[in-house]
Amino acid sequence: MSRLAQTAGLTDVQQEILSTVRDFVDKEIIPVATGLEHRDEYPQQIVDGLKELGLFGLMIPEEYGGLGESLLTYALCVEEIARGWMSVSGIINTHFIVAYMLKQHGTQEQKDHFLPRMAAGDIRGAFSMSEPGLGSDVSAITSKAVKDGEEYVLNGQKMWLTNGGTSSLVAVLVRSVEGHPDGTAPHKSMTTFLVEKEPGFGEVRPGLTVPGKIDKMGYKGVDTTELIMDGLRIPADRVLGGVTGRGFYQMMDGVEVGRVNVAARGCGVAQRAFELGVQYAQQRHTFGKPIAQHQAIQFKLAEMATKVEAAHAMMVNAARKKDSGERNDLEAGMAKYLASEYCKEVVEDAFRIHGGYGFSKEYEIERLYREAPMLLIGEGTAEIQKMIIGRRLLEEYRFQG
Repeated sequence: MSRLAQTAGLTDVQQEILSTVRDFVDKEIIPVATGLEHRDEYPQQIVDGLKELGLFGLMIPEEYGGLGESLLTYALCVEEIARGWMSVSGIINTHFIVAYMLKQHGTQEQKDHFLPRMAAGDIRGAFSMSEPGLGSDVSAITSKAVKDGEEYVLNGQKMWLTNGGTSSLVAVLVRSVEGHPDGTAPHKSMTTFLVEKEPGFGEVRPGLTVPGKIDKMGYKGVDTTELIMDGLRIPADRVLGGVTGRGFYQMMDGVEVGRVNVAARGCGVAQRAFELGVQYAQQRHTFGKPIAQHQAIQFKLAEMATKVEAAHAMMVNAARKKDSGERNDLEAGMAKYLASEYCKEVVEDAFRIHGGYGFSKEYEIERLYREAPMLLIGEGTAEIQKMIIGRRLLEEYRFQG
């Protein structure tokens, strides 16, 4: 075995893509990631490199200028990128979710207008569901869209937008009033709007403000922002799919594949933590020998490697299930839950192996230790995943009595 988390059954094309991405990560991301992260600096040079590789169009169909690859290929690429620096995988993820939603639910005009430029990386995507008082309860969205002639007027405040500043297209979920009177089920009165804007902060178009970056414990470099809509006018042809009231289902479809992405990120960060731990354990000597020769450390390494393998296998299974056209919310929920929890545990074990040096900003494990917690809450908390898993299990194992 050359390394952990190998994937059986890949085509030559998939293997070539992954080899190229891994080489890029080793040469262009890992050597600079910690420095950029400590400065909270947007990795423009890395993003430009990913654009050249065509990764912004990895899953966009060839007819729109993309590579037309599978979710599995995309997830494995994300795993490699997150192994280098998780923030970079976040830049790709939100873009990918918006492109996926357009491909699956957009009108032909919307696909023709956006997808070619998204595939080229000229348009960068972000999506927005959360609000300041919302948490995991999407049904409690208060931002509203009111029809005014051939336009909709949007008002409200959104929260936790990855790529909120650097993106030029945001898929925004709001409550739509037109045709959905009071008393309509919350999930049937939501609409996704495709909001085009200028990259940057401040007023990025009339009625739309991106105040600035939210200062975070980890997951730095990538911008996380609020979004304030105050009389924002959007043409009716920028309703995703052309029909109001379908936004909740469109977003959940996007989040479902996003959960596979978060699982892949957890796998990548856990792999890197294991690599750092096993390397340090062979370099650090105590009591006259490398600490890797102490049984206690070997037990820890064994547990870490097993968790990396298990999370990777579950992530691959969830991606393949979605690629087959089958429902995969159970598998995606399990993969996201397990990979994020195992990632946290593997990173902590690598941190412990480093001893006091793990607390130093000179060591890469310090950065990973601050990044791993984001995966516990991104794309739905562990509690939300367990709720999804539990409901689906009860559907599958319904007692006939």
